[in-house]
Amino acid sequence: MAFALDISEQSGVRYLHFGSTWVQGAMRIARPWSLELEYTREMMSSLLLRDDARWPRKVLLIGLGAASLTKFLYRNRPLAHLTVVEIAPEVVFAAQQYFKLPEDPKRLNLVIGDGAEYVLNCNKKFDLILLDGFDRLGRCGALDTLPFYQACRARLSDDGILAVNLLARSRGFKDSLSRITSAFDDRALLFPSCESGNAIVFAAEGSPIDLSFDDLKENALLLKQETGLNLLPTLTRLAQARTCLNNRLVL
Repeated sequence: MAFALDISEQSGVRYLHFGSTWVQGAMRIARPWSLELEYTREMMSSLLLRDDARWPRKVLLIGLGAASLTKFLYRNRPLAHLTVVEIAPEVVFAAQQYFKLPEDPKRLNLVIGDGAEYVLNCNKKFDLILLDGFDRLGRCGALDTLPFYQACRARLSDDGILAVNLLARSRGFKDSLSRITSAFDDRALLFPSCESGNAIVFAAEGSPIDLSFDDLKENALLLKQETGLNLLPTLTRLAQARTCLNNRLVL
């Protein structure tokens, strides 16, 4: 798989493009470890859903992009081992050269390959799977199929969570959500879409998740104190969407 990569900069932010104007990743040059794009911050809402401060210990990221999620977890979850599967070697090169992707084989395993094939063929368990894989036209291919989502569920630990970035404005969005919901026997929750049109779906395996909004707010305040990431606006939008019955997030 080979395609053109473009790097642009504006107002102190460096952007990654796959041969188009569509932004595939971004990094504020003065804060390379921070999450610049809103949808990447919302994917980290997964950290609010388990009370164990050491969670997650094993993470699988499918789709590297500008390495925003990888860098954030590498910096803020020092006990975690990260496996990143990226189909395009050019993207890995760009992340290393322009977006400060760390090189640490002990904690960061970079796999050049197809994310769907990796999940379908591996026998490892992960606490957190982050799925953010698109081509330059915004297509997911085999990463958006029922067998793949079922395989993701099989690869999750007893406290496992899958976070999926979907394009809420795409024609097949409802079908994608339906496939995730089916694969996880309805243990899935769609967060309200961001202004960019991205919408994050969380699905859970194993131990039930049952948190009040007060619990979530407390977890968010602690995460903000530890990492600087402020997810309180995300929780406000979630509450306003009224998708959680009785002000409780249950998965």
